[in-house]
Amino acid sequence: MKLIAKLAVATVAMAAITSANASTITIQTGFSGAGPQASAEAYRSVVDAAVAIPGAGYGSTTVSSYDNVSNGSLFGGSNSNIAFKSTIVFGVQAGQTGNWSFRGGVDFGGGGAVFLDGQAVDFRSNDMWWAGNYGNASQFFQFGANISAGNHTLTVYGLEGCCDGGQQFQFNSGSGFQSFNSSTLTPVPEPETYGMMLAGLGLLGIISRRKVQAKIA
Repeated sequence: MKLIAKLAVATVAMAAITSANASTITIQTGFSGAGPQASAEAYRSVVDAAVAIPGAGYGSTTVSSYDNVSNGSLFGGSNSNIAFKSTIVFGVQAGQTGNWSFRGGVDFGGGGAVFLDGQAVDFRSNDMWWAGNYGNASQFFQFGANISAGNHTLTVYGLEGCCDGGQQFQFNSGSGFQSFNSSTLTPVPEPETYGMMLAGLGLLGIISRRKVQAKIA
């Protein structure tokens, strides 16, 4: 029982530590034959409904890098009638705050929208296909934002009729654009995470101390 308790405490402590080791990029897709929408909120509603029940040829997964992402490459499924939802959770340290630029090259024939921390920051209802080139501003998302310290969530919604090309999303915090990936912009642990970690380490210390005392006795 003592060993089980010790392992349980160690697991809690390690979970608290590793939860802050990487930013997360989640890609969700589902079937949708919907066309261009009238607002960013409408895109969010339509896409959320579609990805809630992905069906065959669609799915949900995490990726290490938001670069050359497509439904076909991730799920081996349909290259048409796709609703895309990408959720990027990233953290910003005190020394990284300021005015940032963002851009996203997409293949959204039915347009799409981008939200930062729940607020719409870009919205396009035209046929968007960047084709690996940021030369035509109508074909990709772009916006700027004053980014504060702490955790942030970037959510991208889009509709594609045909034919599912590769996509990427990038940020520029002052050193040039780079694609989001799991090894940059690590989330800042929440206060409760620190609490879990300290509590777990404290319990480990108590268990170790009691073990030493028992040997002495």
